[in-house]
Parts: sequence; structure tokens; C-alpha cells
Amino acid sequence: MKTILSPNRFVQSEAIERGKLFSYTLSIDPCDLFVFYQSHRTYAKGQRFYWKNADGTFKIVGIGIAASLTSKCPEKRFEQIQQQWDKLLQAAHIENSFDAPGTGPLLFGGFSFDTNQMPANEWGSFGDSLFYLPEIMITCWQEQYFLTINQFGTMDQGGGEHLKQWVKQMKAEPLPLPEQLAQKEYDVEGWLQSVEEVVHELQNTDMQKVVLARKLQLDFAESIASETIIYQLLSQQPSSYVFSMEAEDSCFLGASPERLIEKVENQILSTCLAGSIARGKNEQEDQQLGDSLLQDSKNLFEHELVVSMIEDALRPFCEELFIPNQPVLMKKPYIQHLYTPVKGRAKKKSSIFAMIQSLHPTPALGGVPTRPAMKIIRDKENMDRGFYGSPIGWTDYRGNGEFIVGIRSGLTKGNSAYLYAGCGLVADSISEKELVETRIKFQPMLRAFGKESL
Repeated sequence: MKTILSPNRFVQSEAIERGKLFSYTLSIDPCDLFVFYQSHRTYAKGQRFYWKNADGTFKIVGIGIAASLTSKCPEKRFEQIQQQWDKLLQAAHIENSFDAPGTGPLLFGGFSFDTNQMPANEWGSFGDSLFYLPEIMITCWQEQYFLTINQFGTMDQGGGEHLKQWVKQMKAEPLPLPEQLAQKEYDVEGWLQSVEEVVHELQNTDMQKVVLARKLQLDFAESIASETIIYQLLSQQPSSYVFSMEAEDSCFLGASPERLIEKVENQILSTCLAGSIARGKNEQEDQQLGDSLLQDSKNLFEHELVVSMIEDALRPFCEELFIPNQPVLMKKPYIQHLYTPVKGRAKKKSSIFAMIQSLHPTPALGGVPTRPAMKIIRDKENMDRGFYGSPIGWTDYRGNGEFIVGIRSGLTKGNSAYLYAGCGLVADSISEKELVETRIKFQPMLRAFGKESL
């Protein structure tokens, strides 16, 4: 059954003035948000997003595009998205009697990692920033379910009741993976040489850290449905953020362990995640590996760089910050990380986009100092990261929001998938060990695409 709205109406940011935004939110019975996403595979393909937070207490699915926001000036992309969002909301008519974050008008999207990198063809649909205001959205917050409809011009609230009844009838469908035809690791020997060159520079300059990433390409007999991969990630990575964002014939999706920033009213939360090691084959080996990570000077140094940078980035926006003195372990199915949470109380009118601009890129994905590290990445990585390693998430009309770092992720485009993984290099890094680390970090997405390992 088709929805009552037309997801094919694609309203660009410069054309929003043609009509006033009407947004209407109502409470609905519990439903399966993944099934809602899947049910629009044909009707709204290329115009959907999915979001689940790490503990599963918050989920959003957006269908159709009421408005699409992009920036015209890469150097001012964070400010321009904020300005467009503010302008869109100024004249909006919003009916939302619920206090739940993530209801009412909401933007979902992200930014590219580096606007100065030569863009790759596979990322052509995303640009340096891309955000959607969905036409239809279901939000699950603390086991409460809400339906939001956003339209320009006029609002038919009766249609919301019709859609509310239709949601009850949704059913899941089989999700087969297409046959894989080929797999390609890009220039492993060249990447190892780049690692050695970067490490040499770290040993002989004031540079402290550089993150180098690489990519893996999978080719299939048929195009890959985003819901097929999301289904796998939801079952295989239940304690991670699971996300997808479609753009035309492409979809950026993954299962990230790393929150960049969360803001609910004036409370903020960020994550310092750097330093990693594999999981053990049994409980004893797993504990031994975790203990060694907690005592490893290379990883502790790398982690402290992230903690220090995030503290410096957030302090201007906060009345107070709370940061533990020592990291703990965050354990995921294939990897365990050093983890330090950062909590704070935001100053009035602190914008989540301004915080993101200050935080990106963190040393966990860029390096220290940031500018020279980014130059080395451009010179040595030989690829366009696109949205990989970048902020992706949501913000609502009340200023609440959450953005993650888009790692453990990949891009589907037509019959191909591009997977990404990186590692932090410091002066005592060893290239072969860094290659092993990237192969461990490829595993969550490889498994989602039907492979256990390289």
C-alpha cells in the first residue's frame, strides 16, 4: 500500500520560500521501525534514512524528502546549514504537544570528512553536506511512538490518521543478499609504504598523530538494498549506533560505536574513543587483551590526545564539563576500545552545529595537530573518505540532537559496496600491525555483507 504523501517531491533549500512548512505530530501504537523503512523500498528508494542509538532507546525512520539542505560554500557549511534550518523554522506552523526529543520538524544528515579532498565518483550524490527534512517520520523514544508529517503549503491532518492505521498492517519481507562476484583491497603495499612514511615524519617532527584509512570494494551480481544490510547490522551489532542515509542510487550506512555529540535540552554528552584491540576467543583471552590495552602506552597516548582535544573543543560551549581521569573498556563484537565519556551543561543558545564544527575532525579520525595531519592524509591516503569518519545524525526544531562519527561504515552504489577502516599512527606504530587493525575494523561491515573476514 502506498503512503498518502508523495516522497518524489524533492524541495531544494533555495525553493522552500514557495510554501510554508506545516508539521503535525501524533502519538501512535508501537510498531517496527525497520519494517516501516523496508515497506517503502520501492516507493521511496533513495529518499529514506534509518537511525538507532547504541542502547536501542531511540530510533527514527524518515521517508520522503520534504526539503533538502546543502551548503553553497564548503568553508561555511556548518553555519549555512544552521542558517537554512533557522530560516525554514521561522515561518513554520508546528503542532506537537509532546516533549519527546526527535519529534516535530527534524533534520537528518551529515558532512563530508574533508572539503579539500578531490571528490570520488562514488560519493557524488552526497557533496560536502546533505540534510533531509523527511515528509513522513516515525520516532521511538523510551518505548513511546510518534508519527510526524511535514509538508509545504497545506496540511491534511486526516491523512495522518490514515497513515497511523496503515502502520499497524505492515509486515516484514525476506531480505536476501545478492551474489558476490568480486572483492578488491586497494593497493595494500602502497598503503603500507604510506604508513611507514607517516611514521617517519612523526618521529622527526612535532606531529603527534595521523589517522590513515583505506577502502575495500565488493561487487555483486545485483544492486544492494540498504534494508538488507541494516537488517544484518541490527542483529549483529546490537550495542552500536545503526544508521543509513540514502541519496539517489547510493546509501551511506554502518554500525558506529562512537558518539560525537548528544544534546538534550542543556545536557551534552560526547565520547572519547581511541585505542583498540581485538576481542579474545574466550573470556580469559578477552580479559588479557583488554588489560593489555589499558596498560599499552601507545594506545593510552593516542586516547589522551582525543580526550584533550574534545575537552578544548567543548569548553567554550559549556557552563561545566565532567571528564573521568582514566579510560575504561568499550567492548564490541569484534573490537574493544579505550573509552572516556565527557558530560557537560551547555550554555544557552549553544548550537549543536557549532559544536560539531569545533569537534570535527577529532584526533580519533584526523590527527594532532589537526591542520598538518589533514594535509598528510590528503597526500598519503590516496582516496576520498566522503562521509566516512564524519559527523552524521539528527537535530530537531527544539535544538536537541545527536551526531556520531561515521566509522564501521560503508557506501553502497548500484552493484558495488565500498567499505572503510582506519588506524591512528603515532611515532612507534608498526605498519604490519596497523594493517591488521584495519582488517579487524573491516569485519563488522564485511559480516553484514555476508563475509566473515578478508
